[in-house]
Amino acid sequence: MPPTMSRMGDVLAGFHAAWEFESDSVLIRYERGIRTPKLFQALGERRIPFEAIEAVTLAPGKRGTVVLRVEPRAGADPLMEAAADQLKESCDPYRLVLPAERETLAEYYADELHAQLKREGPAERFLVAAPAVPLRFKAYDGKATFDGKTVSFRWFWTGASSAKWKAGDQSFAVADLNGVEWRSPEVFEGHLRLLRGAESLLPVDQDPAAVVFGLGYGPVHESLPFAAAVLAAVRSVRPSAVVPAARRDPADVAERIRHLAELHQAGLVTDEEFSVKKAELLAEL
Repeated sequence: MPPTMSRMGDVLAGFHAAWEFESDSVLIRYERGIRTPKLFQALGERRIPFEAIEAVTLAPGKRGTVVLRVEPRAGADPLMEAAADQLKESCDPYRLVLPAERETLAEYYADELHAQLKREGPAERFLVAAPAVPLRFKAYDGKATFDGKTVSFRWFWTGASSAKWKAGDQSFAVADLNGVEWRSPEVFEGHLRLLRGAESLLPVDQDPAAVVFGLGYGPVHESLPFAAAVLAAVRSVRPSAVVPAARRDPADVAERIRHLAELHQAGLVTDEEFSVKKAELLAEL
């Protein structure tokens, strides 16, 4: 049996966060400063049990820093499951960036933490707590709210499609859902979709179980914790609930690139925006 942390209660402070090492977990507290990523501020703090960690790494960072990172086990954290590898490196809640002169100290803690790791492979259940409810955010076409039992969408007349207006405002009980699909608002056509069955094959702008993101609508720090909380609630009643992989069908990507090209030709998307969005779509293949 691995020994307990030899300096239990120690705190290792880095940029934007501090890690407190406890007997069975790491308590991560995020700063609330102006420079701190908004996602970290929204999360506040997170307790990561040792059993939720698969690996620990220490590597050189940018501009005279080192990065201590723990790799969560697949299926252990609802936030990372919902994110599906779409988070930017700077918003990775499992990275602690430190000045390079603290590398020796960071290496000590990495070794101590590595000695606590007992499990490998996917977790059978979520081991990290989901963001607390109630949660809400504004998408481009509606307002989403979640009270822990029911997800509700209230449509905006300025953004919702005629199909959604016809369907009316929606409420979905957690027990009736199969999973959650979150696509980052920082890429082309981001959205949050509640998975139910065949209905989930509809285009997101026509699906009454989905809200569409847009510039300034559905930001990561609001929509991702929301998606994670819904996923955790669904998994509590449906252990097989899923988060679809972020990668898309090639035909779907081709169609979206075609649509993007039309926007570009119409002058609605700049050359730079077209190149960036096209590259993001191709990366999903």
